[in-house]
Amino acid sequence: MTRKERAHCCHAEPFGFAQDKLREAESKHLIPRCSCVTSVSIVLLLLYPTLVAAQSVFAAASLNSALSELTTHYEGMRLSVASSSTLAKQIAAGAPADIYFSANAEWMDYLQARQHIEQDTRVNLLGNALVVIAPKGAPFAIRFARDFAFAGAFAGRLALGDPDHVPAGQYARQALKKLGWWPALKSRIAPAPDVRAALVYVERGECAAGLVYATDAAQSDRAITLATVPDSLHRPIVYPAAIVKGRASAQTRSLLAFFSSDTATDIFRKHGFTFLGDQRVQR
Repeated sequence: MTRKERAHCCHAEPFGFAQDKLREAESKHLIPRCSCVTSVSIVLLLLYPTLVAAQSVFAAASLNSALSELTTHYEGMRLSVASSSTLAKQIAAGAPADIYFSANAEWMDYLQARQHIEQDTRVNLLGNALVVIAPKGAPFAIRFARDFAFAGAFAGRLALGDPDHVPAGQYARQALKKLGWWPALKSRIAPAPDVRAALVYVERGECAAGLVYATDAAQSDRAITLATVPDSLHRPIVYPAAIVKGRASAQTRSLLAFFSSDTATDIFRKHGFTFLGDQRVQR
């Protein structure tokens, strides 16, 4: 719940009511006599267990900074961030997630096909862009045309999220193939476990270039953005979210709705995401 909602809830029962409940419990020997503050705290936990129930959000690595900021505005949100593929497989294996927030539709489809999400809660929330980056101080020229020799524009390896399963890497491979650049670059790819790791490879100078999300590149002071990849070269970058099967409590629905609130959308936009307007997905 939001901090405002929690404050309202915490004042729903007066302090004296909690004391009355405490005395009743003590008189029936349900709890031992103890200090007033400690005892009232125990009673409040008994009366309002949902106040301490955390909601687990399994989210794509590229969402980490934005969602971490959102945790300061919403009580009880617990984050687990990794590649969308890794998290989807964990959920399919029974990991205790409440909400899955993916960086592409395919891994959400993977869970939906296996009946691991509440289909009616699925929404397309965010968009992003793909950019070409290089280590700071080592830029090179680039243009997006089939006759441009991208492989010859830099020496060294090209960092991508592993295109076999990481969404950012899959978008990058689509663009490279459409431009006809993939064959010359395939042997020079440095596959990363997630898009944040691909950014780090470039920041450290381990790779001379990389293809990552614009939102990640914007947060780096050790890598520079050379160009934005045209949207026409890859599938639309869409971030869907959904409640995991069997987890559709009022608290979880409230958290999913919070991601479309003014507070959340302002923060997502601040971090460079495009807000898609809570688009419901019909499948």
